[in-house]
Amino acid sequence: MKIYVIDKDPMIAQFINSKMEPLGHKIIGETSKKAAAEYCQNNDVDMVFLDPSPLTSPRALVSDIRRQTPYYPYTVLMSNEDITQQDALKLGVNDVIAKPFDPAKLDEKIDNANRFLKLVKRMADDSEDFPSAGGIIAKSAYNQLFLSAVDRADRYGENTYLMFISLSSYKDIFANEGPYAADYTVAKLSQYLVTLRRQSDIIGQTSPFEYSLILSRPIYETEPREAAARFIESLSTYDGFKNLDTKNIYLNVKLMAIPSGEQIIDETFKAAVD
Repeated sequence: MKIYVIDKDPMIAQFINSKMEPLGHKIIGETSKKAAAEYCQNNDVDMVFLDPSPLTSPRALVSDIRRQTPYYPYTVLMSNEDITQQDALKLGVNDVIAKPFDPAKLDEKIDNANRFLKLVKRMADDSEDFPSAGGIIAKSAYNQLFLSAVDRADRYGENTYLMFISLSSYKDIFANEGPYAADYTVAKLSQYLVTLRRQSDIIGQTSPFEYSLILSRPIYETEPREAAARFIESLSTYDGFKNLDTKNIYLNVKLMAIPSGEQIIDETFKAAVD
């Protein structure tokens, strides 16, 4: 990734460079906040670390960068204060990291950014769409709602979670049992997901063997985890899979926080088919 570091202390960029350049990342340091938005306008960057001091809030700088760039740079607030991720979200950034840096935390933020940016790119890829059917919306429509959730996080600090449910053994079933068996298993999965979701949850098809739910504005902190656990439990014992000839049914459930890109759950399990 191309990482832009905005801090009046040039040693911060040098430290990040020492940790990230050996991993293949390119680091550009900038001490002038006035020059930052212009640089981002004229150069593609994937990720921006920024310290707004002496200003108290990064929102003006982040807004300038967002407004002047045709792409979506992932932004991380660097702070000497104890700022929670939720507080940082309300300031318009994707995530926050405390100074002095914990190298493990720095790796975590890089991973989150990489995951989130890959998702943005994948959702925007219009080379393959999937038609709306049976309560599941098309990928193109889902992408617009995803972008709206990202925008609402920027503007209002709203939490959104995405839950991805996939038939992880799709390619194996396709190769060993044929396309009909693979696609029929996906069809059974999609039918059941529509019955499992809440009426307020929007579900879209995001790949030939993957579906995703938008979980908006959870009432309490553990609600998304509990929803993912409920899906895992229900899918692992779904009777509809037991009626299929194929027995090689492995499913995966991922839960991702938006806009941080933090992966909260990533669990692969075998469906009970006997």
